[in-house]
Amino acid sequence: MDEFSFIDSIKQNTYKQSSLIKGVGDDAAVFRSDSKDIVTAVDTFVEGIHFTRKTMDPYHVGYRALGANVSDLAAMGATPAFYLVSIVIPKNWAIEDISQIFIGMKDLANQHTMDLIGGDTVSGIELSISITVIGFVEEEKARYRSTAKEGDLVFVTGTLGDSQAGLYILMNEGNYEDTNYYVERHRMPSPRIDFAKKLSYLSRVTLNDISDGIGNEANEIAEASEVTIIIQDELVPVHSSYYQFSPELQHKWKYYGGEDFELIGTVPESEWETVQHIADQTNTMVTQIGYVSSDKGNDVFLYRNQQKEQLKKKGYNHLK
Repeated sequence: MDEFSFIDSIKQNTYKQSSLIKGVGDDAAVFRSDSKDIVTAVDTFVEGIHFTRKTMDPYHVGYRALGANVSDLAAMGATPAFYLVSIVIPKNWAIEDISQIFIGMKDLANQHTMDLIGGDTVSGIELSISITVIGFVEEEKARYRSTAKEGDLVFVTGTLGDSQAGLYILMNEGNYEDTNYYVERHRMPSPRIDFAKKLSYLSRVTLNDISDGIGNEANEIAEASEVTIIIQDELVPVHSSYYQFSPELQHKWKYYGGEDFELIGTVPESEWETVQHIADQTNTMVTQIGYVSSDKGNDVFLYRNQQKEQLKKKGYNHLK
């Protein structure tokens, strides 16, 4: 199959988004914003860095890659609409496997009524996928990291450390509890779109996507908002069988593992009950894990075993 035949095989014949004027087939796609704010994000995924064939089937590579981008839109409170995919294909990848990557993306895209509207396909030395996502949000309703204030409650969705536990299980043979749960959490994330969209009813909420661990993401909020955040270790939610792993790994994955693609946020205490109601409506687990303190500084502190320690910003960094 040549490049043009492959592109023809993955393009959509019909589109779901009414704002799309022109999809795949010309030099560029065209869509109309309809007076809403446009939110866009891009991520690149490289074989050997973000995934390997030992831990991911081609289908999961595509599903997870798009899931990471959709999670960025959730953190902005946006509704996903479109995605574009640029892929570098090495000779050791069969076209059938590349097709499975796009099927994985398509299955997640269908859950969020997203349309594939373009991209690029080239040959190269290693498999690399660059995905751009586009979403819409009501005017002035995009959520940022810079709006946390003293007295806010800090919360997270879901349970933390699951993705890294899944990767560990895939890389280390053994007898584990809830193996399928952890592996699926690693391979097939569930971006919190519905939950984040309904937060538009709140007067103020600060959000960040948990892609590099809450140690990193909480610090990003503290720095952008110029506040100090306090997290209480015993409140941070984990799965019921998470304790099968060593205490060192539990701590590392929970705060610095990343790739859970959950949300961390802050909200005024007066609106916490509304957040819980929205969580119930969207079948989303949400947990208060701390608060924004009156202390000066742009830091995050963790209370663990009755001791206070600084939770440093040391999530995964590609350029270190």
